[in-house]
Amino acid sequence: MGLLDSFGGLVGSIIASIVLLVFAILTFFVTVFIVQAGAGLAGYTPSGDYVALSAAILSASSIVAGASPLSGLSGTTQ
Repeated sequence: MGLLDSFGGLVGSIIASIVLLVFAILTFFVTVFIVQAGAGLAGYTPSGDYVALSAAILSASSIVAGASPLSGLSGTTQ
């Protein structure tokens, strides 16, 4: 049974990775829209490469911030 449990854990990890990748792509598209709309409201017309770069930086930083545990700031110990 140990082999089947390991295989189940592997499949679960692969599915979780695929779901996280899909959410990261969706987050990037939403962030591109937000950056483009914000630039439009501010009266700027940035080129597509700057919009994509800023959306990539914002998406990556939000994913990293969401993945990092904040237990050091809350004062709780495990």
